[in-house]
Amino acid sequence: MPHDTVAPLKQDKQYKYYDFVMAAFVAILLCSNLIGAAKAAEVTLPLLGTVTFGAGVLFFPVSYIFGDILTEVYGYGRDRRVIWAGFGALVFAAVMSTVVLWLKPAADPFNTEYQTHLAAVFGNTPRIIFGSILAFWAGSFINSYVMAKMKVRSDGRRLWARTIGSTICGELVDSGLFYVIAFYGIWSNQQLVSVIVAQYFLKTGWEVVMTPVTYKVVNFLKAKEREDYFDRGTDFNPFKLKS
Repeated sequence: MPHDTVAPLKQDKQYKYYDFVMAAFVAILLCSNLIGAAKAAEVTLPLLGTVTFGAGVLFFPVSYIFGDILTEVYGYGRDRRVIWAGFGALVFAAVMSTVVLWLKPAADPFNTEYQTHLAAVFGNTPRIIFGSILAFWAGSFINSYVMAKMKVRSDGRRLWARTIGSTICGELVDSGLFYVIAFYGIWSNQQLVSVIVAQYFLKTGWEVVMTPVTYKVVNFLKAKEREDYFDRGTDFNPFKLKS
């Protein structure tokens, strides 16, 4: 008798660089939230004078560039998985930093002083943690959604318009949510508005400046992965993990 045959299971397409882009995205995201997220810095610029901005601006905009690259090459569904990976990493980092700070330090001068330094660096208030995670989640999904929709409507043309346009939308939500949730009532209203505006334009400016780099990375990945995904018929539900 002939042996029964079983049809092979359909597998998702395998990509060579997708995992590396995801790892880079999460690493940059963690750096932006752990290094200088709560610090308001000042810089003196020609014509503009003294500008106040959040120090996390040095890192965070790069995560939006990675988000644009992921959506452009691999599509909204695969970028959605990366956003959730970043969300999980932020929650884990917040929980573990809280646990480490909660542990009683050893009773010696070094650890007593070290505990103070740890609290200064990682002792973010629940408002800052909540604001950071919520702002990242909302802003990243809006960025990816706008990027995917603009690609379909433009039939893949004018990448620069899609990257900048999606960042304008995503960063507006991100900056507004984070600083209002984290610092309203702590900073003066004038300082709060000043930081939000400066942060927004600096982040968007980063996207403009990095456009040539984005083009090179996107073209490289499209050629190597043999993928240029268009989100036609995509389920844009942010809570669906399957790509």
